[in-house]
Amino acid sequence: MTSAPNAAPAAPSLAQANPTWVNSFAQLGPDFYTELQPTPLPSPYWVGRSRALARELGLEDAWLESDAMLAVLSGNQTLPGSRPLASVYSGHQFGVWAGQLGDGRAILLGELETASGAQEIQLKGAGRTPYSRMGDGRAVLRSSIREFLCSEAMHGLGIPTTRALCVTGSDAPVRREEIETAAVVTRTAPSFVRFGHFEHFSYSGQHVQLKALADYVIDQFYPVCREAKQPYAALLQAVSERTALLMAAWQAVGFCHGVMNTDNMSILGLTMDYGPFQFLDAFDPGHICNHSDNQGRYAYNKQPNIAYWNLFCLGQALLPLIEEQDQALAALESYKTVFPDALQARMRAKLGLADVQAEDKELIDSIFRLLASNKVDYTIFWRRLCAFTPQSGHEPLRDLFFDRESFNAWALQYSERIAHVDIGLWTDLMLKNNPKFVLRNHLGEEAIQAAKLKDFSGVNTLLKLLQAPFEEHPGHDSFAGFPPDWAASIEISCSS
Repeated sequence: MTSAPNAAPAAPSLAQANPTWVNSFAQLGPDFYTELQPTPLPSPYWVGRSRALARELGLEDAWLESDAMLAVLSGNQTLPGSRPLASVYSGHQFGVWAGQLGDGRAILLGELETASGAQEIQLKGAGRTPYSRMGDGRAVLRSSIREFLCSEAMHGLGIPTTRALCVTGSDAPVRREEIETAAVVTRTAPSFVRFGHFEHFSYSGQHVQLKALADYVIDQFYPVCREAKQPYAALLQAVSERTALLMAAWQAVGFCHGVMNTDNMSILGLTMDYGPFQFLDAFDPGHICNHSDNQGRYAYNKQPNIAYWNLFCLGQALLPLIEEQDQALAALESYKTVFPDALQARMRAKLGLADVQAEDKELIDSIFRLLASNKVDYTIFWRRLCAFTPQSGHEPLRDLFFDRESFNAWALQYSERIAHVDIGLWTDLMLKNNPKFVLRNHLGEEAIQAAKLKDFSGVNTLLKLLQAPFEEHPGHDSFAGFPPDWAASIEISCSS
């Protein structure tokens, strides 16, 4: 018997799956984690899927449509060769030592071998673990959609980040401030090791395990450090410099993380653990995006210094291996030059300046002051600037400022700076560094409210725009417009 000519191909089953698992983190031994199975998610359904990431992981498109993968990525079944586990770590939270923490609702399935190297596959919201403390181990639909979209948005912006493969949902109730529904977000990264992993073994006096962890990270991700006279000081310096580059990227695009605890800081310099994040609307250097951050510790303009503070904590954790405090302090020094240099480079690119001139710093500083004093929408300003020319009236840009005279003075200074720049190259550089689309809170909120009613079209539309944020996307200008008045009332907290 032959099948009908138009019959759909059979959906892949678990029996057909044969991914190559590496599981190198699991080889560190039981001091670093607890092996356990995810808690099944009742009656799961697809909410959002990143087919672009699936292809990068070597997964066929049909896999991300199949019931088999829905089960795996909801924690209901496991693939042969994976070793699900939850890792233990500690950390400083809001500047205070919090002691032992760990993966309280995230379960690492293992490391999948891909064309670009091993990628850890982790389910967030997959149930209680020994590190859940008083938590239920679940994630809610609201926070899972936000993490899914922002992970892919940051990747689209070219900012180092963990990625998100998909979100699956369930009607199972979860109690937060109110009753919500459960979800699982599948996220990927070369490693989810955090500053807090090192703090855990250092503060508990487990220096053998501390060394094993540092050696693992060096061998897997920083092999050049092995050649240094003091490999662990070299590791600290390398992490410091990656973190500095990450902070420059955040500040340039107007991204606020909201909860930069040491247990949320990646040893690879990735953006991770998306909770109460926000992209700036009106430019306010002191903006606090986390409603739980009563003291403003993680305000936008404090992020670079907080990152350095966290690196200092990492340096303290590594002292048993570095031995000389002066070496640790010296390893942190490069942050102080790498960050400002990287930020200036990113801001020059946003201005379309391919070369460096002495007056550039004042040009950049003065536009930041103008944006703040006029409360100008950050993303819209930079995108409109892409159409600026010394000969144009640039009224759409000027209209963003109530202090027209000060803007005119800056525009004149800017015009003189770009007078001899190749307009084609200048415009191209700006369009590649000033996104049209970012994940504003109100856009995420609209998609979330629709998703609660099982309408996932908003999630899919945002994913398409955010994965290519520098493109025009005709017909979608409303997603790049000013936020509505009600957006100012959105409160995002650590439970988000």
